[in-house]
Amino acid sequence: MKFNSFIFLFVLVGTSVSVSRLQAQSLSREEVNKQIREVAYFTIHQDNYFITGIPTSSAINSQTADAKYQISFKQLLTRNTLPWETYLFFTYSQKAFWNIYEYSSPFQELNFNPSFGLGKVIYDDNDRAKGMVSLMVNHNSNGRDSVYSRSWNSLNLKYSTVLNSKALLSLEAWAPFRYKEGNPDLLDYIGLAEVTFSYDFKPNKLLLEVSAKKGLQWNLKGNLRSRLFYKPFKWINQFLMLEWYSGYSENLKNYDQFTSMIRLGYVVKSNELNFLKLKSK
Repeated sequence: MKFNSFIFLFVLVGTSVSVSRLQAQSLSREEVNKQIREVAYFTIHQDNYFITGIPTSSAINSQTADAKYQISFKQLLTRNTLPWETYLFFTYSQKAFWNIYEYSSPFQELNFNPSFGLGKVIYDDNDRAKGMVSLMVNHNSNGRDSVYSRSWNSLNLKYSTVLNSKALLSLEAWAPFRYKEGNPDLLDYIGLAEVTFSYDFKPNKLLLEVSAKKGLQWNLKGNLRSRLFYKPFKWINQFLMLEWYSGYSENLKNYDQFTSMIRLGYVVKSNELNFLKLKSK
């Protein structure tokens, strides 16, 4: 897959979607501030899921099929009472790769990602929410020692914005530090940024999300992750998810090994950016 060409086209398509506010509009500053005052301090951050699947680039057996799950939460430390209507938060995400089909079902890898950040909602000239920006200090680690130890730290800047009533675009860039001891060539595989595009085919029923990273070298190292969400349930944020991951750095232990996996399972989906979506007048 040509990652350079893909990311170029991905950004071009995403940014070419016009935002029409004639038929829909985002929340006002007053409405956003009300939501921030009323939202629970403890919420979901990234999607929480349990999925299982098989490789698409190697033989299928008990050693190559696996399960992957993630737990992720966000704790507000302040509401929008700091200068410039910013707020402090803490997040924690843990992702596990489980060789569930092998004898004794060992865990292949656990990845831990705590962060501490400052968030702010961005408004347009009409005082309507148009984006969300976050500045975070991140730590990523697999909690191992000796030759299997992997960790890196970064200062991340993330901006998410609405494109239209069905589409959201997020761009997250990071400045890494203290990462060269265990994985000096890590940036060759993860690069310095991630682009995520999400589209609601049927709001709160059928959704598509595509994320891409490109390593720093002029080669195909990077990754592409596609997720299709379908909600057969009555509960608001619970979906079935089909995920295809292709590329490098799916986990920290084997960040320099190519992976192509397709997995299916259950997800409790994050709704922390839903307030950006345009609402019909």
